[in-house]
Amino acid sequence: MTLSHAMAVLGSGMKGQGQRIGHISENLANADTPGYRRKTVEFRAAVEFGRRDGTIETGPVRLDRAEGERFHDPDHPMADAEGYWTGSNVNLVTELADAREAQRSYEANLKMFEQVRRMSSAIMDILKR
Repeated sequence: MTLSHAMAVLGSGMKGQGQRIGHISENLANADTPGYRRKTVEFRAAVEFGRRDGTIETGPVRLDRAEGERFHDPDHPMADAEGYWTGSNVNLVTELADAREAQRSYEANLKMFEQVRRMSSAIMDILKR
């Protein structure tokens, strides 16, 4: 694996975790939105010319199928004929745990990216001699 390929692999990981954090922030922002469904994103190996190259890409955004909590409030504008309305299916504890995991994964990729960059710089210094 070349250093530039290692940087591409790490960069794809950072990009994917950044997209994941974006969806988590949308989920948190809409936690109180009636009927909102939690968004999730999956990662898959990127395939180039019929083979995996070590990078990742995000799959399509998926909506969590879990039902939101139902509330009885006949005066609510979204209440059905029986007086119930459905809240979002976002669980704040789950979102915060996912955000922490995404943040740590991003930071791990960033540290490795910086290490590869330092190695590349050291190689260039050696070649200049």
